[in-house]
Amino acid sequence: METYRDREKMGAAAAAAVAAALAERLHHQDHVRMVFAAAPSQSSMLEQLCAAEGVDWRRVSAFHMDEFIGLAPEAPQRFANWLDRHLFGKVPFKAVHKLAPEPDPEEEALRYARLLDEAPIDFVCLGIGVNGHIAFNDPPVADFDDPRDVKVIELDEICRRQQIDDQGFASMEEVPPSAITLTIPRLLRADRLFCIVPGAHKRDAVRGALRGPVTTACPASILRRHPDCTLFLDKEADPDA
Repeated sequence: METYRDREKMGAAAAAAVAAALAERLHHQDHVRMVFAAAPSQSSMLEQLCAAEGVDWRRVSAFHMDEFIGLAPEAPQRFANWLDRHLFGKVPFKAVHKLAPEPDPEEEALRYARLLDEAPIDFVCLGIGVNGHIAFNDPPVADFDDPRDVKVIELDEICRRQQIDDQGFASMEEVPPSAITLTIPRLLRADRLFCIVPGAHKRDAVRGALRGPVTTACPASILRRHPDCTLFLDKEADPDA
């Protein structure tokens, strides 16, 4: 765990760590595959990662970890579109693989799982939700032994409320009730995880992830079982600060 004075310092440190890991991995292998979260919590890190020197993005393939079901393809709230604005459209990736739920979310979950399974995932950049979720694995649907790699889920009310608090939607009626998400076992199979969590509203979730029992009541608690996961916090999110 690393704690920084504010969101910008946290983002800079996380971006530097991700960039260094990418450069080191690309020194030893031809191609890196990584997964990115789409959320305001990631904005500072992504902005500074895009500006980092020494990363050959032409040898990096990108995935994202979850997507709403039921939004128009051009809707700005779609996570693929958010990542286009903050990352995918800013650096020259080798490939960008996007979740596209329509017309059949279950078939898309299978297609995306096959793409992910074509080769190992090197890195994941993720956050933690206010209810402790990672990706869209909210407590009611989180499964540490999930047999699937990608699945269709119903969103928890707390998670849907967070989408409003993050200013993505104006009301609960606008927030889609369902989504596609990478599952917890799929995320944990990546070699290295970078977890970026700013804000006082995340403090209780961070406390549960760090100190509570390892339980699906706080899905992020499973991150303690990963052999190489670094948690980047600002002071507001740190329960000890």
